[in-house]
Amino acid sequence: MLRSFSVADDRSALDKVRLRAFDLSERTTRLGYRSAQRRLARWRGRGFLIAQCAVTAGLAWLMARELLQHAAPFFAPVAAILVLNVTYGNRLRRGVEVAIGVALGVLVGDVFVSVFGTGVWQIMVVVALAMSLASLLGAGQLMTIQAAVQAVIVTTLLPDPGAGFGRWLDAVVGCALALAVATLAPSAPLRRPGILAAQLLQELAATLRAAATALRDGDESAADLVLERAREGEAQLKTLQDAADEGLAVVRQSPFRRRQLGSALAYAQLAEPLDRASRNLRVLARRSATAVWRGDTVPESYLRLLESNAGLAERMASDLHEGKLPVAARKLLVAAARETSHLPVADSISAVVILAQARSILVDLMELTGLDYADARELIPDMD
Repeated sequence: MLRSFSVADDRSALDKVRLRAFDLSERTTRLGYRSAQRRLARWRGRGFLIAQCAVTAGLAWLMARELLQHAAPFFAPVAAILVLNVTYGNRLRRGVEVAIGVALGVLVGDVFVSVFGTGVWQIMVVVALAMSLASLLGAGQLMTIQAAVQAVIVTTLLPDPGAGFGRWLDAVVGCALALAVATLAPSAPLRRPGILAAQLLQELAATLRAAATALRDGDESAADLVLERAREGEAQLKTLQDAADEGLAVVRQSPFRRRQLGSALAYAQLAEPLDRASRNLRVLARRSATAVWRGDTVPESYLRLLESNAGLAERMASDLHEGKLPVAARKLLVAAARETSHLPVADSISAVVILAQARSILVDLMELTGLDYADARELIPDMD
């Protein structure tokens, strides 16, 4: 009898191990698939830049070789690639800075090598000289660094005193061509505001879940961390606004991007409701910390609402990562808003504020689906 019980028990334990192994393998496969999707999406997002760099580098080499009659115009394609990459996701002004830095560094290196040759002290002097000249020209950090790097390359890797200003002219050709290409067909990703908005939504969701956990556990330290986390979103919002402004500038200056003006405007309009959602989240986090500190009771239904809002925000973030505006979440948001009107009103002021802010965040999320504020506000029923 004891032996049969032992065998059955062993089989049960073995079944549990198999079930856990299957669950782990399934989750690993799912995570691997999602990771592959993200990598593929990243490659697609940079596909235009990759093609642009490849074509421009080849054209820069061809132009420098044919127009300047240089046998190996190394600096032409290098300068073109450097300038195009720095204009990816940044202002064209930064591309101009890098172009000047590259040309300045190559010029300083060429002049110095032709007069003093190469060596340890020459490297020290040429770096100091290139960075000093860039600083005197009012350069930013990018321009200063590029001036120093290119001067070192000329002085060490390609020291050719007989080259004269040939390499500098190659760099000028590459920079000029890259700037022309970046102006006519900028590679700044128009989806970048959407990706940044998705990251903000993911952070909002994580903060809401952390707030619910801190309130449920009555953990003061966790509640303080939630408040700190909520306050860190302002820098991300500034980055989003800059990316949205740049996306609009891109479609307006490039004849190849004009048809994407509608998309750029839609992504630019994500910034305002996300800013309001961030403000509401900070108020919610502050009141959560107060509730935990005072020992106020927050109804479990309120905590489930925070977690529900987090799930909706994550769903919308997923849509944005895929390059889609989160319109599909509107019905779910409206249903969640209606359910909040039936929740009981707690006795604690902190709990009431948490409920109010959670409902306000639903309005902000509805605006992200394309509704204006007035229409979104109308979809939040009054409390019973």
